[in-house]
Amino acid sequence: MISAEQLVGEELAEWYSLTPMQRWRESAKLWEIYLSIGGSLDPEPDTQSPFFDPSASSPRPVDGRSGLRVIRRGGI
Repeated sequence: MISAEQLVGEELAEWYSLTPMQRWRESAKLWEIYLSIGGSLDPEPDTQSPFFDPSASSPRPVDGRSGLRVIRRGGI
């Protein structure tokens, strides 16, 4: 008989061996990590959609900053 590890690999076999509630908790941990490193739940724009509006405001940068930085404040 083929083992789960042979069929899908060790990592997925470990995942499949969890109960649905354990998988739910592990997924919640992954979402917390994703959001803590700056991930966003906002959807990506779909440029192939007939409803895509390129003039609409773009999403804010991941770090929350404007994307512009001051190089020199004073004169030379």
